[in-house]
Amino acid sequence: MEEEIRNRVDESGLVSLDLGDLLPKGVILPFDLHDYLWQGLILREKPFRDALKALHKSDFKGRTVALFCSTDAVIPDWAWMLVTSQLTLLHAVVWIGNPADVNAQILLANIDSMDPASYAGARIVIKGCSEAGGPHALGQVIRKLQPVAKSIMYGEPCSTVPIYKQPKA
Repeated sequence: MEEEIRNRVDESGLVSLDLGDLLPKGVILPFDLHDYLWQGLILREKPFRDALKALHKSDFKGRTVALFCSTDAVIPDWAWMLVTSQLTLLHAVVWIGNPADVNAQILLANIDSMDPASYAGARIVIKGCSEAGGPHALGQVIRKLQPVAKSIMYGEPCSTVPIYKQPKA
């Protein structure tokens, strides 16, 4: 008689958390202020304002935008506000930083908005082979879930590193 194959990982009651699921969906469009600098050095207000008027026909409408400057030019504070204002009129969500930085910022914001109550008393495995992670995200998820979790591990359900175990009362 053949014995039925059992998935012990499924039977263990472990809750797997893949931080990659919290990454932003869709492409983050770059908006590089360098493209608006006169001679690559200075942002001139009048030509800059005129150039921003063309945004109403742009691909930025309703998108997530990374606003940054790829050079070491000194960008006046009003420029960041002006671009954000114009893009907000297009229902774009504007983040300050290059696309990689914005991706990380959105991941942290999504971790912060997680409902820890849904992990209360859970044995959590934070997936190690995720496309997302890094010290900031991993530290943030621990701060968020440790107060409610029974235990937290890192890795894959078949091979984990214990991170936290709730003390016995």
